[in-house]
Amino acid sequence: MRNFNIGWICFTAMLLLPHSLSGGERFTIAQVQYSGGGDWYGDATVIGNWLRLLRSRTDIETAEERVILKLTDYALYEYPMLYLVGHGNIRLTESEVEALRHYLTHGGFLFVNDDYGLDESFRREMRRVFPQQELTPIPNAHPIYHCFYDLPGLPKIHEHDAEPAQGFGLFHDGRMVVYYVYSSDIGDGLEDADVHPEDTPQVRELAAKMAVNIAVYVLTN
Repeated sequence: MRNFNIGWICFTAMLLLPHSLSGGERFTIAQVQYSGGGDWYGDATVIGNWLRLLRSRTDIETAEERVILKLTDYALYEYPMLYLVGHGNIRLTESEVEALRHYLTHGGFLFVNDDYGLDESFRREMRRVFPQQELTPIPNAHPIYHCFYDLPGLPKIHEHDAEPAQGFGLFHDGRMVVYYVYSSDIGDGLEDADVHPEDTPQVRELAAKMAVNIAVYVLTN
């Protein structure tokens, strides 16, 4: 894909993301390709399974599979939601930092799933994107846990360091624009069942419900 510059970003300000899809459009989720050495390409079956869940459990019309893009790709603004995942280091260029900030402050949403090992570098990069704020714990009463399925909070899907599941957010004009899950690993519960056979059907169902809630929240806020 060709890359755009920041001038093009500003030009698109009038064309940015709706909070819901108009007739004929199909919702999909774009997975972010980033530099730094982390495995951005992980969770290969997550988005396809996630989209199938949305088709079967809601009235949301979806595409079939994931899209992969860089933050500086022209197509960024075609997707109301981005998915970022990994175990290791993430490093954004200055152009990617600016592009992500503009995307998020003009209707976009970033969901980040720490597969284990992403936390330190992700927090560092988010301080570059939003230097005036820190990731804030999301309380269990937040609508993202109740907008479709009524959940008590963020479910614990995969065990890492025996820490509780924690959800964090970044906000712009009162709207949550980044939702980051730590020590939860929703993605593991959305992978094909044979990828993580230790995940019970009950655990996978919790991941499915949380994933549906995230997408519904994005499309209604």
